[in-house]
Amino acid sequence: MNRQQLAQEIIDAGRFLYGRGWSPATSSNYSVRLSESQALLTVSGKHKGQLGLDDVLATDFDGKSLEPGKKPSAETLLHTQLYRWKPEIGAVLHTHSVNATVLSRLTLADSLVFADYELQKAFSGISTHESQVLVPIFDNDQDIARLASKVQPWLDQHPDCVGYLIRGHGLYTWGPCMSDALRQVEAFEFLFECELKTLSIANR
Repeated sequence: MNRQQLAQEIIDAGRFLYGRGWSPATSSNYSVRLSESQALLTVSGKHKGQLGLDDVLATDFDGKSLEPGKKPSAETLLHTQLYRWKPEIGAVLHTHSVNATVLSRLTLADSLVFADYELQKAFSGISTHESQVLVPIFDNDQDIARLASKVQPWLDQHPDCVGYLIRGHGLYTWGPCMSDALRQVEAFEFLFECELKTLSIANR
């Protein structure tokens, strides 16, 4: 796939995620792998439902822009560390839904566990509802390099990780291609909503 086709995948993802209410206004950032050492990411500060071909840029895996005049998202390192972690990752999506934000704030533990949901099978590597999906929650930090340094040990110790939350902030998930990453966002959002509704009923 060439650069324009990959950029169009990001644009289409933005329209879909904005339409579902999972990437309001200028929040969120998306990327695809461009090569063995480069990624194509959304530029900083753009409305994700109105992206155009000029609203993406190439960066190296150190998060440095390869296109003068374009500023990458502040969270670029959280994308590029995933491409370094697993060569098979081809797309990364970071969203800011209400459900992800609220659930990450309500969960006092440092992780969330999904168990016995049929939709867990939408995640890569999960073939049965008789399983547990462990989703780590990292405290939000404006120092992205410091946050990335906390995420990396978890990834190294949990090679089957399918996504993580940043508390009060949002979700990171990924896949071999954009359609896989989008599928996982949808699965996460369904499960986040189920968990919140369960908590609401239990606390009545």
